[in-house]
Amino acid sequence: MKIIEHENYIEIRETERFAPKHTFECGQCFRWFEKDGKFEGVAMGRKLTVWADENAMYMTATKDEFETVWRKYFDLDRSYESIAKAFTGDEFFAQAVGYGLGLRLLKQDPWEALCSFIISQCNNISRIQKIVATLCENFGEKIEGGYAFPTAEKIATLELSDLDVLRSGYRAKYILNAAKAVANGEISFEKMESMPTDEARKYIMSLNGVGRKVADCFLLFGMAKYDAFPVDTWMKKAKDHYDIKNYGAHFGEFAGIAQQYIFYYARSQKI
Repeated sequence: MKIIEHENYIEIRETERFAPKHTFECGQCFRWFEKDGKFEGVAMGRKLTVWADENAMYMTATKDEFETVWRKYFDLDRSYESIAKAFTGDEFFAQAVGYGLGLRLLKQDPWEALCSFIISQCNNISRIQKIVATLCENFGEKIEGGYAFPTAEKIATLELSDLDVLRSGYRAKYILNAAKAVANGEISFEKMESMPTDEARKYIMSLNGVGRKVADCFLLFGMAKYDAFPVDTWMKKAKDHYDIKNYGAHFGEFAGIAQQYIFYYARSQKI
């Protein structure tokens, strides 16, 4: 990997193809938006603009910020092309991989991932984005260019009525309950890191409002448990193309990456 520093951005070369649109619009995150062909977002407490072409990936960060934050966040040391080649699948799966070429799973902050996917249940993308934005604007720390995602400790100090501003309905009580559990140590992300996925799933599903789908999204996108395999409406529509009864277990340790190719293709093509 070669990093070239420019005046206001860096250029990352000699890495696998990165497709911002596929990565940011595949349903794994809710704070990235396209503007003039580039994607702007707030993650890890920082504002960032990202874009790419066939030769390189670019971002408004310093080399040090890239090495300490964004290299891990964008999972740039993993070969997704090698992983995809190892999957066994039919013509549909080959089409899904081809369609999503350049997609990468983001290593998101665990609390942000948990809270965001609690908000996501029985919800559509635009409404999830609006609720998350309102949450950040009202309770997140002001940073240059936007607002950081509010910490669990901050949310835990609130009353349920304080969350009325979100207009999130029944989800508000689940958000507050999860925040308190994380803030008081009842739920420990550090402990979960060493847990097998099945154990971690049971652990996080002890929270009210966290069912199997929310748990698997959190495990995949917030805890980097790559064998987690979220199943939602779009995945159910694609059920003839993978082992739905065993949550894609035949894809092995990277089943969650296979899931993202399938989900993104199924939703985008409205199969």
